[in-house]
Amino acid sequence: MSDTILKCTTRHVRIFTAIVENEDLILDNGHLTLDIDPDNEFLWEDQSIRKVQDYFRELVSSQDDKELSDYSLRKIGSLLEDFIRKLLQDGELSYNPDSRVMNYSMGLPRTQELL
Repeated sequence: MSDTILKCTTRHVRIFTAIVENEDLILDNGHLTLDIDPDNEFLWEDQSIRKVQDYFRELVSSQDDKELSDYSLRKIGSLLEDFIRKLLQDGELSYNPDSRVMNYSMGLPRTQELL
């Protein structure tokens, strides 16, 4: 394992081989920290957050017998991005109108009128 923090940073997901202590990331190769939607682009219900967290745990468990690498973290991050896009398309998430930037990074909003 590495002596530096491995990380995956996508638009809506950040994963670190670290723990958060006093708002600082501390290297911990035995722990992954997941930061979902750090820019608050979406409005989240507790159920949607749990779905992303559960899927994250499932993806990490599938890597149990393999060495964790930058590549495997990026793959997990990409799969989580796709999962978040699906939640948005299924109407389980919506864009946050008070977000800093409204760029519809996951596609145009899907509303009943547009379906």
